[in-house]
Amino acid sequence: MVPIRLPSMDCETVCREIGDFVISTVEEVGATGCVIGLSGGVDSSTTAALIQRAFTGRADRQRPRFELAGYIIPSRVNVGKDAQDARTVAEMLGIRCEVCNIESIVEAFRATNPEAFENDYDRGNLISRVRANVLSTKAATENKVIAGTGNKDEDFGIGYYTLFGDGAVHISPISGLSKRLVRQMAAFLRLPDHIVHRVPAAGLEPEQSDFKDLGYRYDLVEMVSEGFDQGLTKQEMAEHEQVIELAVRDMERYRSAFGRTQFSTVAEMISDIESRHRGAERKMRIVHPPGPKITLIYK
Repeated sequence: MVPIRLPSMDCETVCREIGDFVISTVEEVGATGCVIGLSGGVDSSTTAALIQRAFTGRADRQRPRFELAGYIIPSRVNVGKDAQDARTVAEMLGIRCEVCNIESIVEAFRATNPEAFENDYDRGNLISRVRANVLSTKAATENKVIAGTGNKDEDFGIGYYTLFGDGAVHISPISGLSKRLVRQMAAFLRLPDHIVHRVPAAGLEPEQSDFKDLGYRYDLVEMVSEGFDQGLTKQEMAEHEQVIELAVRDMERYRSAFGRTQFSTVAEMISDIESRHRGAERKMRIVHPPGPKITLIYK
């Protein structure tokens, strides 16, 4: 069977392409820079590092220097280590950073939306939308562009984000990078190792993780997405050794971690990814922030 090809990149080239995209956008709208929500995770940390690298690199030109402002926006479901990691990244990058605790704001919605507090899922999406409101208001009052932190697998592969929540941004700088490539870029930018390899979590529900919700890791999402893009059918994917290796690994890890299985076959996992991708496309028809054109290498 024909191998599924995964892309590689030259980090320096992609850094420049993403940085040029951010700067051209900021200049085009006459903004003073960008705001970004910092979670302490690899996506937001890498996005912040890329933007700050671009802003710092143009400081010697005869143009005003742009500012990147970071906002840590926790609620009660966030552990203290998340905020500490976010502060560490902000200090490392030398950017202004503020903490805006939103627990009281979220609780105020009990007066208008008590139904959102009946389960963790709806409350989590409410938290995401409140964060987006805080961040967009900061951007408006500071005349800045909201930089999203969604990667290709999460936002554009399976739509794993809240519409009008963390998807409510002006630009998506890392939208062309899979989770695998985001980690590669993070290492290139010398982010702390524990952030580079941090377990993905949305920070919207207690003890939540993307793997626990989805039943598979982003390596499988990338492999299946690339397989579809390269013309493979669902049946071919279910029999493909590269897909089977990742899928079986994830099923075993899930069973070991949670004492149960979310999928019983590889075909079920592929169908779930395909279904979520259709949902992602529907979301993108409503809100689709622009991202940079980047150079990926397929061999």
